Amino acid sequence: MSSAPTQPDLILPSPPAATLIYDDWYPAMRAQGLRRGQTATTLLLGLPLLVGRTHEGAVFALRDSCPHRGIPLSCGWFDRSGVTCKYHGWRFDPVTGQCRDIPSLTPVDTLDPSRIYAGAYPCVERDGYLWVYVPAPGAGRVRAEDVSAPVPELPKFSAKFRSAHLTAELPCNVDHGIIGLMDPAHGPFVHQSWWWRSGKSIHTKEKQFEPIPQGFRMVAHAPSANSAPYKLLGVYGEPVTTTIDFVLPNRRYETIRCGDKWFASLTTVTPVTPTASRIDVVAAWNIFYSVPLVPQIAQAFGRRFVEQDRQTMVEQARGLRYHPALMLIDDADRPAKWYFALKQARLKMAESGGAFVHPLDGPVTLHWRS
Repeated sequence: MSSAPTQPDLILPSPPAATLIYDDWYPAMRAQGLRRGQTATTLLLGLPLLVGRTHEGAVFALRDSCPHRGIPLSCGWFDRSGVTCKYHGWRFDPVTGQCRDIPSLTPVDTLDPSRIYAGAYPCVERDGYLWVYVPAPGAGRVRAEDVSAPVPELPKFSAKFRSAHLTAELPCNVDHGIIGLMDPAHGPFVHQSWWWRSGKSIHTKEKQFEPIPQGFRMVAHAPSANSAPYKLLGVYGEPVTTTIDFVLPNRRYETIRCGDKWFASLTTVTPVTPTASRIDVVAAWNIFYSVPLVPQIAQAFGRRFVEQDRQTMVEQARGLRYHPALMLIDDADRPAKWYFALKQARLKMAESGGAFVHPLDGPVTLHWRS
């Protein structure tokens, strides 16, 4: 009895990779739950990291690789003050990466362990995240005091506020994640819902943009009248304005003001690898501060909103695997064009060592329908 011929396994094309921007801060992971004496592993720009918190509370980020023979340091032990490699017992300071001990050395050896370093990266806890500074490959050891770039921070406008965090994995490279983040025309389609907007609410919009250091700003304006959450702020009886900034390498800041009431968010799209990314959102606000369950309701709606974006990018990634020809149009895609121009200017600056040449030379007015 003959059997049917077997079909070969389908081999999908590799997803498109992105060129990465180094010498900057990226959120490696949430700091919540990382207690003193604990470690965790993560990937950042394709770099395997061992992050943790010492018994004194200091956070650290080490390359998850022993400089001796390459075994992951996460396979070893952390005793709250030092990281010990499982293979040969080499011991490292978790914050500086300096080797403290090599058990195999004898009195006749002349090697000084303190001259050896595991890869260690500046690490700061801010807004509920562990931010890690990732230098360019081959840059050598970088200490926190050597870094001039400020650690990103969510702006706050009062002492009392509430906050929330969201995260989602994206099966696309950082470029597609970022231009999806700043895309002004997808809202009525991706985010159709009774509590946000409908396809029938599409109308022409006109916004002013201006260059800012390493990015661009949608200048303060009245928020969209077809978005229900913004309408709720009308109960305060004050004019409502919103400002949106994009700043390299991956940050979108949005600030909504209504008198002394405010809402602010910082959204980042971080390259986990050259082909995959992660979106993180931290938001803070003092609007409806005393209303019960507002944080839980806001987080539920925010999670739904981010999931709509994530699902769209999952579907988009299926098509991108086949490397189709793509197009960007004006004016709705102009922010995406600016992002690519800004990124090229940043990469050129890193390569040449020269000054950053901003691709935007002045204010611009854009029009689109959404």
